[in-house]
Amino acid sequence: MKYAPPLRKLFVRILHVIGSMNPAHGGPPEVVCQVARASAQVQVEVEVLSLDDPGAEFVREIDFPLHALGPGLTGFDFSLRLPQWLRRNALRFDGFIVHGIWSWPGVAVRSAARSTGRPYGIFPHGALDPWFNQQYRFKYWKKLAYWPVQRRVLRDARRVFFTCESERDLATTSFRPHQWTSELVHLGASEPAGDATSQITAWLERCPQVRNRRYLLFLGRLHEKKGCDLLLRAFAAIASSAPDLDLVMAGPDQVRWQAKLQKMAEELGVTARVHWPGMVTGQTKWGALRAAEAFVLPSHQENFGIAVAESLAAGRPVLISNQVNIWPEVEREGVGIVDIDSQEGTERLVRRWLEMPAGEREAMAERCHPCYRRRYSPVRTALELRDAFAE
Repeated sequence: MKYAPPLRKLFVRILHVIGSMNPAHGGPPEVVCQVARASAQVQVEVEVLSLDDPGAEFVREIDFPLHALGPGLTGFDFSLRLPQWLRRNALRFDGFIVHGIWSWPGVAVRSAARSTGRPYGIFPHGALDPWFNQQYRFKYWKKLAYWPVQRRVLRDARRVFFTCESERDLATTSFRPHQWTSELVHLGASEPAGDATSQITAWLERCPQVRNRRYLLFLGRLHEKKGCDLLLRAFAAIASSAPDLDLVMAGPDQVRWQAKLQKMAEELGVTARVHWPGMVTGQTKWGALRAAEAFVLPSHQENFGIAVAESLAAGRPVLISNQVNIWPEVEREGVGIVDIDSQEGTERLVRRWLEMPAGEREAMAERCHPCYRRRYSPVRTALELRDAFAE
């Protein structure tokens, strides 16, 4: 009889650990949501451990097992409840995935993994990009002092997950010495479920100013790294040549930058054509994407850009900088326009879109959803994470 090797055991229960699942924190909480929901399709059970207030509204709305332990201390997310919970529960899981670095949860998971023999992986989510070292020098010195601890957390992980080659390669230039086992994982995003007309109606009720108007959509945190100021200036530069076009700046104002941006819009003379609906989620978010002419993200640093994938899922082309690390895929697939993350580059993005013949814009839009299905399905992400922990 021919020898048949034993089947590999795949982990069936994985614990994801993250500082917060608050959707206002951007990409990492959304990644966890997408992976948790898609994992059931690949026979993997997922639970999530966070340091959120268990009474928070967004915690109550989450539809998968979430253990919210209460806020940690300081920006380091230090909490004695975290290692205590892990000591009681770690053996229920076949492995752990930590989302984010430079904080206590990674240290606690490393300790639990060493004591139980369970493996763990880490998603840095772009936090090893050297752009942060150059932009925030004081934080860089704090990270440098912490590096001996963080280095061991990364070194002992079974895998450090990067979303593309660019993120992986840049990470090796940030801090030395370093040692880890890297693996590329293609992140995914959900696609809109439900009736498109109802979604657009919900969106127009939220932002009635764009009813019967063309608009470009920025969807993300109002943060310096996202290039919001570049986008405002670029829009002001083309505003007179496209009088029927508006700009929507949708997203949470975590760093209290919106007032400054609104003052900039006033000084540039485009206040009436720039709209600030705040953070939009669910059906309203999909309506905003579906009704937009294109999605714009002139970011200075973006290891993936989950809103880019969501825009493609909604069938809308993307205008992005070459610091959004999936820009080569966008360019190869012909689903968007790419330029440098500068004032001039952002203005070129918008002008090139406006000067594109209507037929070419429509053809680009038709390529978006097929591109999403090939590249950015969350089921693919769940499969790759499962296989990364295969024995």
